[in-house]
Amino acid sequence: DQAMEKILDLTMLSDIFPTGYHGAVCAGVTTGSTVYVAGAGPVGLAAAHAAQLLGAAVVIVGDAIEDRLKQAESFGCVPLDITQDAEIEDQIAEIVGEPVVDCTVDAVGFEARGHGSEAGEAPATVLNDAMTITRAGGSIGIPGLYVTEDPGAADEDAKHGALKMDFGLGWARSHAFYTGQCPVKKYNLQLMMAILHDKAQIAKAVNATVLPLDQAPEGYRDFDSGTSVKYVLDPHGDLQGAQRA
Repeated sequence: DQAMEKILDLTMLSDIFPTGYHGAVCAGVTTGSTVYVAGAGPVGLAAAHAAQLLGAAVVIVGDAIEDRLKQAESFGCVPLDITQDAEIEDQIAEIVGEPVVDCTVDAVGFEARGHGSEAGEAPATVLNDAMTITRAGGSIGIPGLYVTEDPGAADEDAKHGALKMDFGLGWARSHAFYTGQCPVKKYNLQLMMAILHDKAQIAKAVNATVLPLDQAPEGYRDFDSGTSVKYVLDPHGDLQGAQRA
């Protein structure tokens, strides 16, 4: 009964909550940290909520889609609109009083877009941003997916997984980079307990919404458009009573 009462939150343990949490842990988020999370999709929102759970003082979430930024703001994050033409370090400085943060999480990956109103796809943008705004000696958690082959990439190098990173900056600042697939089982028990004992409200953070299986095609189309919803498919109609208020 306790599990069914929290079933939408517990469903997030299958992927996005541990992944976002892993990104925040790898970035070194702790009590009083200032944090920038790139990307306000489900994993980015999960990383932002995880950063709060870990004790961050300020969590800034960057994205280009207004609804996603509003969703981040709805649970106490500070939105940063990357379509603005201002430099990201200047926008960060307006929020925290200096052009750097303690920790950065890349929840975007290889399909990143550049900054500004006219910007298009720029696969290395988030990684370069992370090196620009993470203070010296800081860590960068990268749960965002990067691939060895991307035939639809914006340039020839990126089609083969080669990105134009300003790695010298990261080296000069002694940054630590943590990449790779999340070890989900490593975090599941602790996050489950946080959910069951009301320390984490991940379903609210990611706007989890139950969807009947016959509406799955519409849900996938909606999600692909960038809507700020994490759909939970309900094949047998068991979860309708679990829909959050």
